[in-house]
Amino acid sequence: MAIIGVLFRIVGGLCLFLYGMKVLSDGIQQAAGDRLQRVLNFMTGNRFMAVLTGFAVTAIIQSSSAATVMVVSFVNAGLLTLTQSIGVIMGANIGTTVTAWVVSLVGFSLKLSELALPAVGIGFILHIVKWKHQALGEAILGFGLLFMGLDFLTRSMPNLGDSFNVISAVSNLGFASSLIGAGAGLVMTLIIHSSSAATAIMLTMAFNGIVGYEMAAAMILGANIGTTVDAALAAIGAKTAARRAALVHVLFNVIGTCWALPLLKPLLALVGLITPGTMVPGLPHDPMITTHLAMLHTVFNMVNTIIFLPFVKQFAALVTFLVKDKDDAAAAPKAYKLEYTSGTLQNTPELNIIRAEKEIRDMAGVASGMFARVSAALQSLETADGTSAEAEGRSSPPDRETQVDALVAEMAEKEEYADEMRVELTRFLLECTRQQLSYQSEQKVYQLLRIISDLEDMTDDCYSVSMLLDRSVKKNLVFKEKELEALAPYVHQVEDFLAFVRGALGQTLTSEQSRYARELENTIDKSRDKLRKMGRKRIEAGEDVKTELLFIDVVRRIEKVGDYCYNIAEALRQRPRRLPFGLGGRK
Repeated sequence: MAIIGVLFRIVGGLCLFLYGMKVLSDGIQQAAGDRLQRVLNFMTGNRFMAVLTGFAVTAIIQSSSAATVMVVSFVNAGLLTLTQSIGVIMGANIGTTVTAWVVSLVGFSLKLSELALPAVGIGFILHIVKWKHQALGEAILGFGLLFMGLDFLTRSMPNLGDSFNVISAVSNLGFASSLIGAGAGLVMTLIIHSSSAATAIMLTMAFNGIVGYEMAAAMILGANIGTTVDAALAAIGAKTAARRAALVHVLFNVIGTCWALPLLKPLLALVGLITPGTMVPGLPHDPMITTHLAMLHTVFNMVNTIIFLPFVKQFAALVTFLVKDKDDAAAAPKAYKLEYTSGTLQNTPELNIIRAEKEIRDMAGVASGMFARVSAALQSLETADGTSAEAEGRSSPPDRETQVDALVAEMAEKEEYADEMRVELTRFLLECTRQQLSYQSEQKVYQLLRIISDLEDMTDDCYSVSMLLDRSVKKNLVFKEKELEALAPYVHQVEDFLAFVRGALGQTLTSEQSRYARELENTIDKSRDKLRKMGRKRIEAGEDVKTELLFIDVVRRIEKVGDYCYNIAEALRQRPRRLPFGLGGRK
């Protein structure tokens, strides 16, 4: 019964530790906010900046598993290339060692009960008070809970010392002991589902003398393999590029562990040379053993990165060879589907906004393509000699009707696709708002929802123009040559505005860009008024009323596309504001 009671205390301490890590991670993400998102801009740089990005993001969110799952998700969405993801994954493995250092330097060198409870109290007060640094209070609260859990583990482990005699029996088997230790670390990480928490337990066991230095070192190396399971699970059912990125993580950690285990003694000797302080072998409660293990964790991942970094392209070629490209674009379903899980969102809620922005750029590409297709259809109404076939008294040739039928079918398909994008992206962003976001990120989400709505409305109007052109051809409502010539620059103005907005997505417009957007809007409005006036004059001159009203309707629909472009420009101009002092966020 005594052992069962100790086990319950250990499980409770572990759960408190894991919950503290989650609260700490959420608080840091909210406090970092848009700054955390800007860190990800380094991903598109060279391999060294990619490593730095992976390190920074993992150090902030306190989870290499979450970071690598995020990378796999970004590769799946096309936001990262395979080569870029390799550097980020390497950096994430280095970033995960930060937790070991915090636990080692603080958790075993100070009296946790004197540190944890004040942190919980201060953090809780700062978190519930409505002010602009609530997220900082949540981070401090998580910090305190984390070390309370570690305190429970540290005080409970010695009571199980006699129950771990089997470990002593396998600690002196040479290389076999290292393999057993690595296997134990692997299994422990798979069960706990967190390499950081597993590492903290291993440090605690070594601190209490339950496992020796070398056995604990081997367990830490094994934990590096166990942490790859999340990326592998995230790649199930994903695109080929995402499966390759997950394989990168698995191979990087497995190969690293395979070379490190036979060289464990030289590696530990290197750690002993560069780590300040002397470790006393066999001495229980020696804080230096945890410092040496934290250093081992860092040195291993850094050396592994240094070995692989010069061969990023070759590494990418290897996983490309191992994971064949089975994506068949022609056979892919036409319906849009944004793949994500709520669990992934909870790990990195702030960073998922970047994923949404990429999808919105794709949606803007759909709208731009639809408008370009409509523009080409308007030009096709003219014959090679610059006159309209119907204007010469001839009926529409059969191929003209075929062409307009194809146009309407294509526009209907793309408009339905855009509707699906709106539904999926809206659901995704609303899921983001259910997580703990900073105030600025919440405002960013609402901005993106507004942009999604405008883009979808834009595709509706492109489809409407195609229906008007279909009516023009099949009802023999003839647009005159002069009208079509006047319409061409008007269409080009809207195309320019659409290209400007598409290029500005994901940015905050400068005052000069905002001024340029207003000028484009005013120019389009003036052209609209001129074309409307032309249509009304032709009606007064006795031209066919139905034809001229149809022409005016085409002008109106095209101008609406320009209006939506201006709405998006206005949304991009408004930078999310910070809460004033005394006003809290949603939490």
